[in-house]
Amino acid sequence: MLTGTELSASIDKLLVLRKEIVSAFIDTFVMLGISTTVAIVIGGLFGVFLFLSSDRQFLQNKTLYGVLGGITNFMRAFPFVILMIAMSPFTKAIVGTGIGPIAASLVLAIAGSFYFARLVEQNLREVPRGIIEATESMGARPFTIIKVLLNEARSGLVLSVTILCISLLSYSAAAGMIGGGGLGDLAIRYGYYRYQTEVMIFIVIVLSIMVISIQASGNWLANRLDKR
Repeated sequence: MLTGTELSASIDKLLVLRKEIVSAFIDTFVMLGISTTVAIVIGGLFGVFLFLSSDRQFLQNKTLYGVLGGITNFMRAFPFVILMIAMSPFTKAIVGTGIGPIAASLVLAIAGSFYFARLVEQNLREVPRGIIEATESMGARPFTIIKVLLNEARSGLVLSVTILCISLLSYSAAAGMIGGGGLGDLAIRYGYYRYQTEVMIFIVIVLSIMVISIQASGNWLANRLDKR
């Protein structure tokens, strides 16, 4: 239990680092915003094609499904830190550097895309087959069928986006270990290497609040969209 003097000293240390804390917050939000947006777009498209090329769907193609599924499983097997190191030459070629929040965002987007693709595929599989058959029987075009699928799965998709966002937040903290910046970098530099425990505790509390807030918002929106 901290005494009043120790608590005051800890707060003073955090206030000294306030500029770096604000900068770390900005870096984390940049990484989370860019990577989540890109992962939703790329992963969403990939997940839709995974579903449509599977058995009993109108684009059924075992070879295509096997290739797409293999790529997805291969990319998901990479631990994030190893993936970030492996992609360092690629990020340098794209953004001019292998470190920093923008470089980390690129790797986060790649990792998140394949993770989200599987979530999208699972959400679409939960749509009753009868809805798809009824849409097809009315002569709907493929694009219309896809719109119906996404609309029926929207509650589950919101929860999947929530899971994706929380996972990428966790990955962004890990990115700090290898120069990604953000709250994870601050925790490592001050909380671990300089033994400033109050910095580590503060960041853990902040990340926990962010996770709880994201999950609560996702659950609320999913419940609003659930038609069952």
